[in-house]
Amino acid sequence: MGNALSGSPQYDCAGAYICESDTAEQRWMGEVCTRFLATADSTGGQFCVVDETAAQGETVPLHRHVQDVESFYVIAGKITFYIGDAPGVTAGAHSFVHVPGGTVHGFRIASDTARYLIFTTARHGEFYRAISQPAAPGKPAHPEVDWDRVMAAAREFGVELVGELPAA
Repeated sequence: MGNALSGSPQYDCAGAYICESDTAEQRWMGEVCTRFLATADSTGGQFCVVDETAAQGETVPLHRHVQDVESFYVIAGKITFYIGDAPGVTAGAHSFVHVPGGTVHGFRIASDTARYLIFTTARHGEFYRAISQPAAPGKPAHPEVDWDRVMAAAREFGVELVGELPAA
């Protein structure tokens, strides 16, 4: 065939790409583990996919990003999503949630733990990288979220924080 695996995660075959979760770039935001399965670099700037694992009670506050869509696929656990003015909706394993650009949204982990994929634009993937920190597998760099870092990245990448989630 002539096309050999040239080293994970890139597969050298006309731009094709393969990444296994254990070889993905791993970063942390507080105690949320983010593995970058596909990035701007690996997709020719087309999109980003991250695989996140979080514990019960972890939240993403209400926010919006006009230029970037975001979709979620719940692999395991339950996540309560707050989208627009609608009351929270809990999505379990194998649920898919799509949020168009500009839509106010946020979420809270409702089960003991949850694992989910986030499909988004390459640009928004770089926002995820900017708000997180690299660390050794299984060990958060800092157990607390660096909100100064988050706010600076939000300004840079056009993410508007709108407010806290409604009470659980």
